[in-house]
Amino acid sequence: MERQHVSLLAGARIGLLEARLSSELAELVRREGGEPVCAPAVREAPVDLAPALPALVDDLRQQRVRIVVFLTGAGASSLLDQARDAGAYDSLVDALRNATTVCRGPKPAAVLRKLGIPVHVNARSPYTTTELLEVLPDALVAAQGMALLHDGGGNPPLVEALRSRGARVQELRSYEWRLPDDVAPIESLIAELVDGRLGAVAFTNQVQVRHVFQVADGMGRTAAMRYALTHRTIVGSIGPTCSRALDEHGVPPHVEASPPKMRPLVSAIGDALAARRNHPTVDSTP
Repeated sequence: MERQHVSLLAGARIGLLEARLSSELAELVRREGGEPVCAPAVREAPVDLAPALPALVDDLRQQRVRIVVFLTGAGASSLLDQARDAGAYDSLVDALRNATTVCRGPKPAAVLRKLGIPVHVNARSPYTTTELLEVLPDALVAAQGMALLHDGGGNPPLVEALRSRGARVQELRSYEWRLPDDVAPIESLIAELVDGRLGAVAFTNQVQVRHVFQVADGMGRTAAMRYALTHRTIVGSIGPTCSRALDEHGVPPHVEASPPKMRPLVSAIGDALAARRNHPTVDSTP
């Protein structure tokens, strides 16, 4: 007799704050029997790097910059796209092929390898600042010129740590994470959270945490939302960096994806919802 498929999410409504891969994450939720409630909480705004490209290429050629650190695949792609638009693509790619390249995980590494740019150093999972610093010891970075291509949020602790090891860090950013122009979907999600109409919320970026609390503060519903996230709604985090942001806002996540990818995150949320269904608790509204 064929075994009947058991839905992981069992019809639960899952709040999703992802922007770039919103449709992919929503489809994962649907496949597992859940209902996605999408409220993208981050907008990627491009930062014009064209004025900095000639100096960067010259610094690489003259070996004033010997190490280039890529934090995200989106940042690497944006940098190269801007170089192409500025007519500096070939010169930048050639210069990068002669530099020591460092990647924080597989996504920027894939972008570079596709172009024949060697990846000399890559951080291990879960690809946080801690793992990146492990592969950038004093012996490698001391007295070296380094270009650091940030993600959309910046990383002051990483810059401080590298400079304390003697690196001369040049910071670059090809996009910024900003609050969406239209926050109505986020406001609606917060209202559903407070009213107990969401089974779980998935956080896939630390900036989502800050933006959701920023919007809740504007609505005067921060305390009610924090209570709901702590006592009623399963909070899922994509990884350690996101979890720290949640902790800092007084909302320790109930589950954290391992490895830090969307499918394990959805699975972990499903397991937590199943456990709660099997062992229900009653929470009263403060």
